[in-house]
Amino acid sequence: MQSDLGAHLGVGIVSSSKSNQPGPDISAPTTLILIRHGQTDHTSQMLFSSGLGGANPGLNDHGRDQVSQTATWLAGLADQIDVLVTSPVKRAEETAAILGHALELEPTIEHDLAEMDFGTWDGLSFAEVAEREPEALRTWMGSLTVTPGGGESFRDVEARVLRARDRLVTEHRGKTVMVVSHVTPIKTLVAHSVDAPLTSLFRMELTPASVSVISHYERGPDGNPASSLRLYNARPGDDVVLSRHHH
Repeated sequence: MQSDLGAHLGVGIVSSSKSNQPGPDISAPTTLILIRHGQTDHTSQMLFSSGLGGANPGLNDHGRDQVSQTATWLAGLADQIDVLVTSPVKRAEETAAILGHALELEPTIEHDLAEMDFGTWDGLSFAEVAEREPEALRTWMGSLTVTPGGGESFRDVEARVLRARDRLVTEHRGKTVMVVSHVTPIKTLVAHSVDAPLTSLFRMELTPASVSVISHYERGPDGNPASSLRLYNARPGDDVVLSRHHH
């Protein structure tokens, strides 16, 4: 199972050195292993849950169990994961601490990986916002530029998340980086990896403590930087899916 998972994650693959000839980059990619934090009480109650600007809940017992399962699933790849970075938000830091213990890595903070700031909507349910601010909710839904409750828009989050991605790919070129973050940042990275419009976020689901993987190459077939989505929203127990697509 671990060899199948390693193939999907794009780790432990030795590539030939970079060619000076035109064409695709054949050197080792920079691979981001994206982990969504485990469940909190906000998650289970389906409440808006901001980054640092809100209540900032930690993991609940079920969330810690979810992350522990993911950590065990990935532990066999510990010697192939070079760096662990995390959002500064409490639920992400707690998730990173569990993963770091299993993988023997010390997490470092990347502030631009925090969840969207939902402003005054933080801690409220969708139904509560619909009752209190129906017009504001209607305007926000499906919009990339409207800010929820005076917080951040999807475009605001996109800008800082892409800054974080570019820093990680530049600073850890050719390495494998585990990134602990949140729904909006991870879906933003996934959308960009496949050149999908940002509105595609509205059609994605992302499970707590799930694993998604993107490999970044310095040069694609057209000579520009390129990326490849290797895995999306996988969880322990998805072994059949993983092994069926083994490389």
